[in-house]
Amino acid sequence: MDLHYIHPNSIIAHMAKKRSEFLLFILLLSSISGFVDAGADPMFNSSERSEAGYIVKVSTAPEFPQINEPSQFLVRVTDENFVEVDRFTMGIRVFFNDQQVDNILPISVEGGHWNFDYVWKQQGNHIVKMDLYDMGGKDGIITYTFNMGPQNLFGTVFFSTITIGILVFGGMMIYIYMPKIFKKSKQ
Repeated sequence: MDLHYIHPNSIIAHMAKKRSEFLLFILLLSSISGFVDAGADPMFNSSERSEAGYIVKVSTAPEFPQINEPSQFLVRVTDENFVEVDRFTMGIRVFFNDQQVDNILPISVEGGHWNFDYVWKQQGNHIVKMDLYDMGGKDGIITYTFNMGPQNLFGTVFFSTITIGILVFGGMMIYIYMPKIFKKSKQ
């Protein structure tokens, strides 16, 4: 029976190398996912609805509006092939707790985009009904219904958690790799 003695320092060095390789693999894997799929930012407070051959997309800027602070509604109207319409007329009704709290009278918009300022007065989920008038040469109203609203505790907690996670991960990477970089530069 042939037994070989393995020095504890070589085991520790081997484990440190494997740990570094694993962390590097995780870092590369997480960065690659950012390059695979390029596209627009799917905003949290956005949605789209298709009805009667038209698609209405709506979002807010900032993504989580604050109470009593100006924000913007960003509205885009396309046909069913995602080609922006040349002109549309739209009015908006905002509901909170099943009661209408705001009304934006119909306005004629040139092009497929309509951006306008809006101030949210109450925190929580709002029902936003967007009425599209007289599209495609046909009289009538097409109503699109969206759930939207200003920032609540979830938004603050969510962004804080993500930020803390990124900072902790960055701190770990610096703690692990900076001593090795300095050690190599001294040699």
